[in-house]
Amino acid sequence: MINWFPGHMNKTLKQMQSDSKLCDCFIYVLDARCPLSCINPEFLKVVKDKPIIYILNKADLVTATDINNFKAYFNKLGAECISLNATVSGNSKIIISTINKIFKDRLASNKEKNVNFITRAMVLGVPNSGKSTIVNNLCNKARAITGNKAGVTRSKQWVKVTENIEIMDTPGVLLPNFDDEEKAYNLAIVGSVKDEVLNLVEVAYKLIDRLDKSILTSNYGVDIDNNTQNNVVLEKIGKKRGCVIRGGEIDLERASKLLLTDFRAGKIGKICLEKI
Repeated sequence: MINWFPGHMNKTLKQMQSDSKLCDCFIYVLDARCPLSCINPEFLKVVKDKPIIYILNKADLVTATDINNFKAYFNKLGAECISLNATVSGNSKIIISTINKIFKDRLASNKEKNVNFITRAMVLGVPNSGKSTIVNNLCNKARAITGNKAGVTRSKQWVKVTENIEIMDTPGVLLPNFDDEEKAYNLAIVGSVKDEVLNLVEVAYKLIDRLDKSILTSNYGVDIDNNTQNNVVLEKIGKKRGCVIRGGEIDLERASKLLLTDFRAGKIGKICLEKI
């Protein structure tokens, strides 16, 4: 069972609960490839009854049908839901207009009184969901530290986005305990859990379980079908891509890293790990 909840995450969660009283709303960043797995029940203690804007980030890595289905799901919960690819400059501006829409009455009232109302929003989500990239996109510059791996942001950061909006970036936080193994592996597959604490071969097997084997056939040119065992699939991919060690044995660890890297970069297609 996957379990990665280092001390700084527990500290962050407590700090977020304390800082939440300073915030008017929350920008909840989800990886579009597994949005439901990205939902952390512990964040309910942070958000309470304040407005949430769900962001389906990395939307370019899944199909439009999947995006529309998840938007409908979150809209039914009474929340705003936006899809975007935060690596494209200017894409995050829709977040600003959404915040202004939520607080339009208060903004109008304060404008009449000639008062500049500052809306403060906290960005939260699991590691490597793209929180800091979104903050940087909003600011048009790299104010927050980013990286394509889990655990890059390690402290909170307040950033002024417009004259009336300030954003707090926070470190990614996972669940203290994973009760749902499938969700845990989804997060491992997309890179929200540090590779260093995982059995990558097992994670690769879980990814293969979630894929139609025809996707792997077309991408790697391997002779397999949906009945082929996972270890055989990985061995064939490893052999095809030269992941061979002395004696002709397949380096499964290397083959696993190759498959996971290709999936995370969107090289094997638009794939959503969850359906709704």
